[in-house]
Amino acid sequence: MNTSRIAFAFVLIAASIVSTVAQDEIIKVDTTLVRVPVVVSDRQGRYVPGLKASDFTVFRDGVQQKIDFFAATEEPINVALLIDTSHSTESVIDDIKLAAERFIRLLRPRDKAAVVSFDRSTNILSHFTSDIGRLNNAIKRAEIPEPFGTTLRDAIYQTVNEEFASVTGRKAIILLTDGKDAGSRVSAADLLRSLQEKDVMIYSVFFKTGPAMQLGPMNGGGRLGRRFPGNDPFFIGQRDRRLRRQGLVNERAEEFLRDLTETTAGRLFSSEGAQLKQTFELIVDELRHQYHLGFYPPDENETGMIHELRVKVSRNDVSVRARSSYRAERK
Repeated sequence: MNTSRIAFAFVLIAASIVSTVAQDEIIKVDTTLVRVPVVVSDRQGRYVPGLKASDFTVFRDGVQQKIDFFAATEEPINVALLIDTSHSTESVIDDIKLAAERFIRLLRPRDKAAVVSFDRSTNILSHFTSDIGRLNNAIKRAEIPEPFGTTLRDAIYQTVNEEFASVTGRKAIILLTDGKDAGSRVSAADLLRSLQEKDVMIYSVFFKTGPAMQLGPMNGGGRLGRRFPGNDPFFIGQRDRRLRRQGLVNERAEEFLRDLTETTAGRLFSSEGAQLKQTFELIVDELRHQYHLGFYPPDENETGMIHELRVKVSRNDVSVRARSSYRAERK
């Protein structure tokens, strides 16, 4: 066989290979790395350094996965502050804004933050920036409007899917709210499902609100106590029923915030009796010092399917937090 015939044969073989690859490349290229941010802390809630990939085990639907990616470097953080400016927070809005300002003080020059307020609509007061002055001015502009409404779920959904759309690196929402929602188009179930596809951690600071925050003691003190005698049986009965109803509302609101944080591997804090400065320092420390694991899931035909995740560390004296599930990306 002469040289020209050999060359021609190689051309035919190469064309065949290219044709085969073209048919198979959709299957080969679409496997997506599943990223799992992991927080490892000691019994005092402090970051545990020095762990290696070999210290971690990742399970998908109960089956151990090969860890294909591991990182433990300190990185800048990107945080969206969500400020609840609905009418239900009127008694605590000053505390909420002060908390936001305290958090901003902990940022470093390479960190970025955005400020978002929400009531009956979502208001982007500042896009992501490292300009502390601009962020503080944005917090000051967060005011309670005249119209009523609380679109908490819509605000979270919009922030995650729009404000964080082009952001890379460590991402988190600091949610300063009483947890109540009245008017969101996004349901709680749909929001939680959408968060399973994202790597944004949510840290919620719960501010308890309602009549219990306004009523005075039984002897007639407080704003309503001046109008109705504190020893009036009718008033006492009405007040007790209101307090019970509001207590149930607060319990449901706190339960929803707990679901948000557990879905995203964040944390839920209460503003009552807590030192917010220490709370925020702990949050920032966690965000800067996360471990990041990743694995390639087995090829599967199901799209949009939810898979259970579990992360273990080969130490008994630590606490491990990671997302508990993820949704398979559509191909």
